[in-house]
Amino acid sequence: MRSAVLICTAASRSPLKERLPIRRPIKLPQPAAKEGPRINEEIRVREVQLIDKDGANKGVTPIGDAIAMAQEAGLDLVEIAPNSVPPVCKILDFGKYKYQAQKKAAEARKKQKIVEIKEIKLRPMIDDHDYDVKMRSMQRFFEEGDKVKVTLRFRGREMAHQELGYKLLDRVKGDTVKFAKIEQEPRFEGRQVVMVLAPR
Repeated sequence: MRSAVLICTAASRSPLKERLPIRRPIKLPQPAAKEGPRINEEIRVREVQLIDKDGANKGVTPIGDAIAMAQEAGLDLVEIAPNSVPPVCKILDFGKYKYQAQKKAAEARKKQKIVEIKEIKLRPMIDDHDYDVKMRSMQRFFEEGDKVKVTLRFRGREMAHQELGYKLLDRVKGDTVKFAKIEQEPRFEGRQVVMVLAPR
């Protein structure tokens, strides 16, 4: 009887040993997307709208013939307009084309003006000389095309005399009216009043 029980338990355990962990399929990393236009053999279409090295439109041409023409000229076949049907390709020097594109992008970046927000900190009881220095800095920021965040901080008992702070901010508005406009009216943020000015 005992041996029968042992056989049963052994039989019931045997399927557990046969269970193996499920292997997940190995995911291969996807190839990195190529930057810039496709060239030569990378262009995988039957026909292309071909423009030769002199800029003449050769019409719809089989891809093999277009690549052969580019190789004869010692140049590359570059896909200029991939979304049109058929894609527009041009015979040109790809290295030179890439260099000119980078040069254009660099010039465009140079022309862009990044507007920064500069901060000027004031106190309600600021001295006239300190105020003049702050105003000169503010004027320089506006000339450079930057915005200015004016922060007026109250300390201790100064909170009881908030009208002095608002008078000072009115003075700032009046002194900057020729070269700046108010983007954000004065508003309280904790123990300070913040106002944002932008160049005209």
